[in-house]
Amino acid sequence: MKKYHIGPVPKQVDAELIRKFESVEVATIGHFRHRGFLRHSITPVVEPKKTLVGTAVTVAIPATDSTLLHHAVGLLRPGDFLFVDRLGDDRHACIGGGVAFAIRTAGAIGVAIDGPCTDVEEVVELGMPLWCRGVSGITTRLNDLGGSLNLPVSCGNVPVLPGDVVVSDASGIVVISADEAEEVAEEAMARQARAGRNKHRIEAGEKLGDLSGASRMVAAALESQ
Repeated sequence: MKKYHIGPVPKQVDAELIRKFESVEVATIGHFRHRGFLRHSITPVVEPKKTLVGTAVTVAIPATDSTLLHHAVGLLRPGDFLFVDRLGDDRHACIGGGVAFAIRTAGAIGVAIDGPCTDVEEVVELGMPLWCRGVSGITTRLNDLGGSLNLPVSCGNVPVLPGDVVVSDASGIVVISADEAEEVAEEAMARQARAGRNKHRIEAGEKLGDLSGASRMVAAALESQ
């Protein structure tokens, strides 16, 4: 039985598609899409200062072991976004200052861990965008227990496939399959262009419910009761 399961290195996201997604906010995508958003229990230790877009690279490692993670970090490319599936373990921190430094040096734009991290001060000082499920002083070790690299994983209750498009900002992370990404980007850009269009009208005294149509819906419902 194989100990390590290694998939092919994914094709990186096209530069033009990255440019499109960089012009929108994660919350703008959340206005029309429900799938692919990591659960809010995975929170940022270091928030990005702008929208970051990259290519999903996936690792799954068990319990106390981070052997395959160390190997995977050496294969990261500029523009990759690393997802670490901890296979249910929420006690052992697999990334601290040293591993985060190696990830950042490889050029990865961020990392999401379905488990805790450690060395928060070092990670913050490094400034690498990192999301996780909390903090732990108990770390993983090189126990050579196995795992998977660049195969489907689960992170934040979301399936992540290597090569998926990752869009992240201070509001969270959304994972989009490559075959849907262009359509999502175009819709998000159109909605982003319309964002804030009512601010001057609200400043002038108009009501949000009137502008959005919500007050009309409430009035209609009350009338029919």
